[in-house]
Amino acid sequence: MYKFKTEPYEHQKDALKKCWNKEAFAIFAEMGTGKTKIALDNACILYNRGKIDRLLVVAPKGAYMNWVDLEIPTHVPDYIEKNVLAWKPSTSAKYRAQLKNIMDLNDYRLKIMVMNVEAFSTKKGLEFAKLFLIGKAMMIVDESTTIKNPQAKRTKNILSLAKETKYRRIMTGSPVTQSPMDLWAQMDFLDPEILGQQSYYAFRTRYAVVITANAAGGTHKYQKIVKFKNLSQLGQLVSPHSYRILKKDCLDLPDKVYTRREVELTDEQQVAYKDMKSNAMAVLQGHSLTAVNVLTQLIRLHQITCGHMKTDGGDTLDLKNNRLDELMQILGETTGKVIIWANYIHDIKRIEKAISEEYGSSSCCTYYGATLQEDRQTCINAFQGKTSIRFFIGNTQTGGYGITLTAASTVIYYSNNYDLEKRIQSEDRAHRIGQKNAVLYIDLVAKGTVDDKIIKSLRNKVNIAKEISGEELSTWI
Repeated sequence: MYKFKTEPYEHQKDALKKCWNKEAFAIFAEMGTGKTKIALDNACILYNRGKIDRLLVVAPKGAYMNWVDLEIPTHVPDYIEKNVLAWKPSTSAKYRAQLKNIMDLNDYRLKIMVMNVEAFSTKKGLEFAKLFLIGKAMMIVDESTTIKNPQAKRTKNILSLAKETKYRRIMTGSPVTQSPMDLWAQMDFLDPEILGQQSYYAFRTRYAVVITANAAGGTHKYQKIVKFKNLSQLGQLVSPHSYRILKKDCLDLPDKVYTRREVELTDEQQVAYKDMKSNAMAVLQGHSLTAVNVLTQLIRLHQITCGHMKTDGGDTLDLKNNRLDELMQILGETTGKVIIWANYIHDIKRIEKAISEEYGSSSCCTYYGATLQEDRQTCINAFQGKTSIRFFIGNTQTGGYGITLTAASTVIYYSNNYDLEKRIQSEDRAHRIGQKNAVLYIDLVAKGTVDDKIIKSLRNKVNIAKEISGEELSTWI
């Protein structure tokens, strides 16, 4: 009998009962309901029974290190001997030795390789995965909507690996982010038989109405989907091979659930961060700093992690960054209404623009200092009501107090304020009387930066704005 390291919730037990011995299965579970634990327990059960000896996990760039740093240590029982490695395009001798070690066919331990989905756009990543899957293999695609595009190179490569595995799992909160066409590649990875061995074009013909339309400017024609059909039939095909979990149905979840998504700094950000860090250290060494001076230095570093920086002349320069892309990835995985807190007005405007382009201008409203008083209440009423407004974008300085936003059970901190009180108050906009669901809080984090340390301090109930002194600056940056 399998002994859990962390006791599962009832909905996790139900999912495991339904899927543990299936060769192909989809876990369609909203963020915050613990789908990663379900998948890891499933893999461990199969390993204990001698069904697999290796596990390949494919996850988005912002989530794949969470498997290595948090999820595997938390949920894989200590009595299961394992060799865990995260993919990186490294050529160091030490890493090459680690890769060789995890490929050892004579190693009886459970071998777990975690790769970011972007690696499958490269020949090197694909070739390594093929070699790793030699043996009794299980493959998990986390946030599987990342392979929804059948024309994408990474989708084609991941689909080619499916036949190398005995067991396959896909996981996502919302398997259909834009249209039912998103399902084809996900199901084809699991098992082409689920949809009857249809090609993507046959699938599209069966479930969509397509017309030939003129492109802008009339330069060429293209195939345009105008509506969908036979969706109940599609649901009947997918249902036996999937399990749906919604937060509102998980009565045993805690009131508040916290998670994080890591954002990698671009080369441009890394250069800017290094320069700003050097400047901050120079200021620290040359002067006796007050808390205000220290916070100024931290804010500058924090802005860089968010993707912009201010010049001495007061202009704001955008830095190439991954944070907005990560936010949009999360929104694509999330159902229902969402609150997005951002510390800087510059970011609020960029978020509003990106969401408007993706979901339409009527899908969001903003709430910050420059928002007119009459527009503020209109925004709240529209968000709380049955309207097209799905996303509330604001800063905690203005929106973190005294308003009710219980229509949302997902709260994303695009960036944080340094003030503990504002964090606590902003969390309570959704978590208050009228909220019927557990609330999921997602922090975007640039690992190893001041951004990371701010969030850890807030989680530990440390009011940075009041407690940090000049002497502590060096430990922060």
